[in-house]
Amino acid sequence: MGCMDKPEETISSEVVFRGRVFSVVRDRVRHGSREYVREVVVHPGAVAIIAMTGAGELLLVRQFRYPAGRYLVEIPAGTLEEGESPENCAMRELEEETGYKAGKIEKITEFFLAPGYSTERIHLFIAYELERSTASPDVDEHITLLKARVEEALAMIEKGEIIDAKTIAALLYLKHKHREVFNV
Repeated sequence: MGCMDKPEETISSEVVFRGRVFSVVRDRVRHGSREYVREVVVHPGAVAIIAMTGAGELLLVRQFRYPAGRYLVEIPAGTLEEGESPENCAMRELEEETGYKAGKIEKITEFFLAPGYSTERIHLFIAYELERSTASPDVDEHITLLKARVEEALAMIEKGEIIDAKTIAALLYLKHKHREVFNV
């Protein structure tokens, strides 16, 4: 494949912003004889968890998202901490956001959230053998636990009530690839 594997060569890279969760870099790249500027959000990655209770209810969270300016309905999710494995992050975030512990989790896929400008990769898990615990969201998180049958959650997507990309991708992936897991 050669040049097609990575057609742009990085000439220089400058961190233009360093935040609590992500950084922004401005790279100069070369493609053949031409040079371009690429601005990239460098993100440590995240997890998202499909979790179902023994009663067949999907755990969802209603969370205020400042950039969206509103509450969104999502599957539990969170950002990887430095040195943390996606598996440990998934277990931690599930309990923090929902108050449920998983006896077992399984990674089912991973995907880029917005590869046109960000390095953020989301690791998607299914959580099994849930047990009630205590939720402990971060102090700046405004979260309410919701429960819905998978069919109800899919209908929420169709009605525009779920507009979070990772949640839509996860639920449609679940419907398409893992019907037998939750009788979807």
